[in-house]
Amino acid sequence: MTNRTTEIPTGVPMLLLPPSEGKAFDEPDSNDSGWDPSDGTFGALELQRLAVAEALSAAGGGSEKLLGVGGKHLLRAQAANSMLIGAPTMPAWRRYTGVVWDHLDPASLGAVARRRIVVVSGLLGVVRADDPIPDYRLRMSVNLAPMGKLSTWWRDDVTAALQRAAKGKVIVDMLPQEHRAAWTTENLPRGRRGVTVSLVDPTGKPGGHFAKAAKGELARAILSDGIDVLQSWRHERFELIVTPLT
Repeated sequence: MTNRTTEIPTGVPMLLLPPSEGKAFDEPDSNDSGWDPSDGTFGALELQRLAVAEALSAAGGGSEKLLGVGGKHLLRAQAANSMLIGAPTMPAWRRYTGVVWDHLDPASLGAVARRRIVVVSGLLGVVRADDPIPDYRLRMSVNLAPMGKLSTWWRDDVTAALQRAAKGKVIVDMLPQEHRAAWTTENLPRGRRGVTVSLVDPTGKPGGHFAKAAKGELARAILSDGIDVLQSWRHERFELIVTPLT
């Protein structure tokens, strides 16, 4: 089911996706010089990334409450978060795992399509799918001293970065509310076009795993077939709601 009350802009899409909470393990790479906060497309966020990395290190990598995991997952996350500078990296599209990313299947997409994916991240602010990133765990919704709530702390910088990156493209915001709170369209310059895309179960039931799978499938369809696919895409369970960025 699709809500087609919104006119779909034409053009090259720039997909905004969330990171996965789980991450792929490091792999040996003799060409990897280790993570630097200035790495990648959005290297201008170097100082902000460094501040978050230092705050995480000062917090011992983060508590169980902060990171939202326990046991061996907590130990791994604390170890990674404590030593981010110079840590081994891999492209974001390989680092991020989980339901959305599994169903997106970025490995089978071309490099051009992958570069149209932009991730909003608690550690990195914004990162393109082919940018190198370390192993880490940090939700955008948490309060991290001394920053406070990360979505609020990041908002101005993430918004500015996305506005620059979106020049000549159509923004397709597929973020959950946690990450959508980290940017605003209030001062979106003229000529920056885009839509917000949501998947809703008409019965009111939580979407959970199935909604994430559908999101990954939809993201893949947009990257493979173009933004016009929003006019015709269907799912047996979820209704597709498309609204203009305002």
